Amino acid sequence: MTGPGRRSSTFTRLLRHGFTDPSAAERLLESAELSPVRNDPVLLEALGRTADPDLALHGLVRLLEAQPGATARRALLDTVTAAKPLRDRLLGVLGASAALADHLARHPKDWEALVTYEPRDLHPGVEEFERRLAVATDPVSLRVAYRRCLLAIAARDVCGTTDVAQAAAELADLATATLRAALGLACAAAPEDAALCRLAVIAMGKCGGHELNYVSDVDVIFVGEAADGADEGKALRAATKLASHMMRICSESTVEGSIWPVDANLRPEGRNGPLVRTLSSHLAYYQRWAKTWEFQALLKARPVAGDLALGEQYVAAVEPLVWQAAERENFVADVQKMRRRVVENIPAAEVERELKLGPGGLRDVEFAVQLLQLVHGRADASLRSGTTLDALQALAAGGYVGRADALQLDEAYRFLRFMEHRIQLYQLRRTHLVPEGEADQRRLGRSLGLRADPVGELNREWKRHAAVVRRLHEKLFYRPLLDAVAQLPSGEARLSSEAARERMVALGYADPAAALRHLEALASGVTRKAAIQRTLLPVLLGWFADSADPDAGLLNFRKVSDALGKTPWYLRLLRDEGAAAENLARVLSAGRLAPDLLMRAPEAVALLGDGDGDGGGLEPRGRQQLEQEILATVGRAGNGQQAVTAARGVRRRELFRTAAADIVSSYGTETQPAEADQGALVDRVGSAVSDLTAATLAGTLRAVVRDGWGDTLPTRFAVIGMGRFGGHELGYGSDADVVFVHEPQDGVDEREAADAAGRVVSEMRRLLQIPSADPPLLIDADLRPEGKSGPLVRTLKSYEAYYRRWSLVWESQALLRAEPVAGDEELGRRFVELVDPLRYPAGGLGEDAVREIRRLKARMESERLPRGADPKLHTKLGPGGLSDVEWTVQLLQLRHGAEVPGLRTTRTRAALGAAREAGLLSEEDAATLDEAWVLATRVRNAVMLVRGRAGDTFPSDPREVAAVGRYLGYGPGHVGDMLDDYRRTARRARGVVEALFYGG
Repeated sequence: MTGPGRRSSTFTRLLRHGFTDPSAAERLLESAELSPVRNDPVLLEALGRTADPDLALHGLVRLLEAQPGATARRALLDTVTAAKPLRDRLLGVLGASAALADHLARHPKDWEALVTYEPRDLHPGVEEFERRLAVATDPVSLRVAYRRCLLAIAARDVCGTTDVAQAAAELADLATATLRAALGLACAAAPEDAALCRLAVIAMGKCGGHELNYVSDVDVIFVGEAADGADEGKALRAATKLASHMMRICSESTVEGSIWPVDANLRPEGRNGPLVRTLSSHLAYYQRWAKTWEFQALLKARPVAGDLALGEQYVAAVEPLVWQAAERENFVADVQKMRRRVVENIPAAEVERELKLGPGGLRDVEFAVQLLQLVHGRADASLRSGTTLDALQALAAGGYVGRADALQLDEAYRFLRFMEHRIQLYQLRRTHLVPEGEADQRRLGRSLGLRADPVGELNREWKRHAAVVRRLHEKLFYRPLLDAVAQLPSGEARLSSEAARERMVALGYADPAAALRHLEALASGVTRKAAIQRTLLPVLLGWFADSADPDAGLLNFRKVSDALGKTPWYLRLLRDEGAAAENLARVLSAGRLAPDLLMRAPEAVALLGDGDGDGGGLEPRGRQQLEQEILATVGRAGNGQQAVTAARGVRRRELFRTAAADIVSSYGTETQPAEADQGALVDRVGSAVSDLTAATLAGTLRAVVRDGWGDTLPTRFAVIGMGRFGGHELGYGSDADVVFVHEPQDGVDEREAADAAGRVVSEMRRLLQIPSADPPLLIDADLRPEGKSGPLVRTLKSYEAYYRRWSLVWESQALLRAEPVAGDEELGRRFVELVDPLRYPAGGLGEDAVREIRRLKARMESERLPRGADPKLHTKLGPGGLSDVEWTVQLLQLRHGAEVPGLRTTRTRAALGAAREAGLLSEEDAATLDEAWVLATRVRNAVMLVRGRAGDTFPSDPREVAAVGRYLGYGPGHVGDMLDDYRRTARRARGVVEALFYGG
């Protein structure tokens, strides 16, 4: 049949066999090179089984065209049509790799390497590859021989003769043989250097682990020693020349391209260290300077070339150091931090396509397995394999990983490696990115055996396996701990109690025995509660371990769970609301204050969820909302004491909300990074605590008045916030600085009014300090006229008379932060009007007043700094601390507030910004003072959160100071950096204060 009917039939057949461009395929089939077999159905079916039939057909035609004559072409065609194994191997390679098709076109006789296979060819081994590479006499011929061997590995791979792990092992063997051949060429080129030294090449990374990719850097370390009688210095220089030459032979591009880069950056000191060291020099470095990741890398160290006896000595010498790495301080944190850093460095546009480094990628499997090896391999030598899948199998056999989890992880790892191999094989380029183009994804899917819907199936399978890896990556390190203590009826081996203890120590738990008891109490049994806990705890343990005090986090979690265990919503909240569990873990392990607040009313755990828009969640509540709730609570109480107790309960809950939000924002979570704007964090806490204090005072005032006088107090009464309270800058441990003002009602005797006002103040202070489960609210009225010697409460007229006749400059300075916070609003407004001329004097301050303020400041610094305290680390009175910044800002307000409206604010940072805008200080100086004030405030808040009590300097306890560091954004091991940064920031601020406040 000829004509349109035949053409239509051929077109249909080509589509059915997987060709995407049937017209081009038909033209190739009609070419002279394929004329003898153009009607052979066997060939068409074989092409249809390849990853890319169009690519395979094009590569076959090119190979035929490259044959030296008709006889050679006919021999190739006869072999292709008559020998199925060769046909499948050759067409499989041509359909999967454009780069190997190019090689065959350049070297058309290399296809013959696929014709016959002896049994040893199924898994050739290093020696067989060495034999095949022995023909190489220079870098070019070595490259050609290398590609010929690669062709054979790819043929077995694409035909399924070897699985992905075997293919990776063969690639590592080929790399080993290539390194030996390259070193041989280098030695032949410089025999005098070779005679001076012994040089061992140690494979690292995937080559060392027998799991190499098609295209990858080959990581190595060089060890050199002097040959008998040779000078060590000359020997090392000779060894360095040989190593460099070997690297160039493999890495430099020739007319055939390059083989692969040889990377020696895993050596001691990295690229800054000498290329070749003696064995003793290596050991000295690892014993004194090496970081955790370097021991992790040494897991895969394997001698491959050069002096193998020296290489074996090296591995034997470093092996004990590798298996002691888990005993290093912050071991797990270091490993986890390195993994996070890898993810953070992936370009945002590539994260979702990154097969190796992205979340749920190959590196997640490798890191988890290596972490477990390093922890448990100290006592169990069966775990000491450099090959990921072998190590995973050993971990499962030893009970360190559940068998079902190990099987899932093995399957996912093989699938991801399969994808990686096929992606790289196409162009023989080093990449780990899943291609975006449909044609590339179609070829990739078909190469994996996905034929019905290659693109759709590929993406579904890839995402499924990545999700498995993500889940198991979180679970692997922690889940077996539960199996060890939960007494589960399992048929598989479980982690021994000693292995569980070792894992807890590696995680940073100081009391592993107590931690295991907590786990047993939480997870044992067959109840639904225990089952949910066993689901939650693996992830929670990881979050606790990420804190400065994992023991406290786990203990507090047990306390909360014991208190709320019978409450149906508690575990459901943690299980079903993604944010709640992580928020709780951060809060419980960040210090004492928030857990103490929570333990007094564990139902506040509900605040850690996503919130319901009506008081739920961690968003701070505004002053009006807080006051409405507290006043309503007071109104429902039976008497004044009950009312204030209820108001203090609301305060405790809202303090917990504020502290929890602060901790979560400072630490960050897996889905929400730590907040970068430290000033905003400080402002949020200051406003939230100040608003809550004001609302509590308003409720207490209402309760006291109602209890003693019903609805009508004989005098109008207002509470004026002072100090940090008036400035909306209260911290967790701050007292409430206030002054009280009253004004008799019309017709009321002044003595009766004063007596009523005094009783109100006394009762408010008493009720807010009664010992109870709620934290007290201390009222400090020492900033009133005449200080502690003066009356607690005055009439507005009395204030006016005092300020007119007796007021001192420090009192004008104190009034800069005066702001009504509770009671009669109109009376509060009139008090502010009264004091405005004092705090913003027309014409500014005279020189005598300025000198007096400076004198008072110097006296305060000398008299109030605690004995023995380090002034440079005292956040309040030390150089560059809160006092320095605030007095500098307040001096500007006193001098210029009358003519600069923006300075008429009670808030330090707002006044500082207004002074900058008015040109009273430079942009740089304002930023320096602001940074110092924010940092000092954050340190004070951190100290209160961590210790549960206020403090103006850094704690001395190592765990406490580490917890302060974590709150401030410093990782494990960086406490020294935190203290240095604080001193530096404070020193710079003090320089600005010297100039602006003291006029230096």
